[in-house]
Amino acid sequence: MAARSSAPLNIQIVPLKGLPFAAAAVALVVYAIASNSSWALMLVHVAGGGLWTGVDLFVGLVIGPILGGLSPPARIEFASKFMPKMVLLMPVLVMMTLAAGFQVAINLGNLYPVSANRPWLIASMVVVGIMAVIALGILEPANIAVLFEMKKAPPDVDVIERLMKRFVYTAGITGLMQVATLLIMTRVATQ
Repeated sequence: MAARSSAPLNIQIVPLKGLPFAAAAVALVVYAIASNSSWALMLVHVAGGGLWTGVDLFVGLVIGPILGGLSPPARIEFASKFMPKMVLLMPVLVMMTLAAGFQVAINLGNLYPVSANRPWLIASMVVVGIMAVIALGILEPANIAVLFEMKKAPPDVDVIERLMKRFVYTAGITGLMQVATLLIMTRVATQ
């Protein structure tokens, strides 16, 4: 029988206070692409990619081991504060990185068959595509499932722990894939 706590937590699945920040990031990406400003595109791409990489590595390699050592109630308390923020953060960072990065690649001519960087960018697109599928197809659903489970009366602690482990392990995997992306992109930038 699954361990259960006595009452559901009052959790806001999508933190409304974060919506203006997410909207500002989307507006910045739209501006960068619409204006075709090299600086704005590079800013959005590098900032989005840097934050995406940092969050993945931090969650997978730092937060994950810490959570593993906490008691189930402490893990649930942490998740109730952490997971709603991730609902907004990760899709925005993925969108910023991919949309601006694709526009940068087009503008620099790196996607033309004659470009020496084309094979590197194709490799990067494969790695980043896999990471995006993992982030949006595994991480986000696990994140949202944790939040909905916490709202149940009573929440199933075992289900929450399983989903949190999936979230943390997958973030760690994407974090390590981010290292491959960094290697590829530094090669592109210096070629």
